[in-house]
Amino acid sequence: MKLTTIEADSWKMDGGVAFGVVPKSMWMKVYPDDGDNLIKITTRCLLVQLPDRNILIDAGMGDKRDMKYYSHRHRFGTSGFNEPLKKAGLSPADITDVLFTHLHDDHVGGATYLDKTGEILETFPNASYWCSEAQWEWSKNSNRREAAAFFSDNLEPLEKSGKLQLISQDGTWLPEIELRMYNGHTRGQIIPFIRYGDSTVVFLADFIPARAFIPIPYVPSVDIEPLLTLKEKEAFLHEAALNGYILLFQHDYFHEACHVEQGEKGIVAVDELKISHLINYS
Repeated sequence: MKLTTIEADSWKMDGGVAFGVVPKSMWMKVYPDDGDNLIKITTRCLLVQLPDRNILIDAGMGDKRDMKYYSHRHRFGTSGFNEPLKKAGLSPADITDVLFTHLHDDHVGGATYLDKTGEILETFPNASYWCSEAQWEWSKNSNRREAAAFFSDNLEPLEKSGKLQLISQDGTWLPEIELRMYNGHTRGQIIPFIRYGDSTVVFLADFIPARAFIPIPYVPSVDIEPLLTLKEKEAFLHEAALNGYILLFQHDYFHEACHVEQGEKGIVAVDELKISHLINYS
């Protein structure tokens, strides 16, 4: 097995939205803003290479929206998958599976693109697409506050492709990958637990989007059930500390991964890790 992180997008969001009820005077100590209350975000995807499969976890926001949309997202730097995949010795056609943690635009938009005629095509033409059944149904019948994160031109092409696979429950997806569902951020968000040698790498998606969100009260205001997030996160972090999990952050611009342990005041990060520095396991 080989794990490779791919930063599909770099963008900014309002720090108050990101940290919810936590005052700016507190969150600025762990995650700086740019002077305009905007914080840098990355959409870090994960390439999992197995002997017979090339799996991409999440697909970034893509380029289908108009300039007004991206101006609100404050996107900067480079984006996309062609160059990162090329460095890994692959092309988009080599991806066999795309596993969506959930279907918000910044996680699924890059799975399709507009060609010169305006037709929507699949970025990964040979891939099967996976997401939870709960998230798929939720995306079709969401609440008013969250509905703006789901776009029909992201979801309908996947459904029409005939390659969409829905996952109904927690459990083993592949021998190396266990999937669990968490519901505080959105219904049926999939969190992959990847067995990597003697370690377990947990791709945290929007469950714990950055290292700064390890303290239990640090919950984004966009979570649909923040009290449920608190409960889910507390239980997970104790498990992670007990079992030595490697936490891989999808949206942390400054920190990629770490271990956690029990400190005097709660669970704390104890190191700084890069997935590329870990041993590859065949």
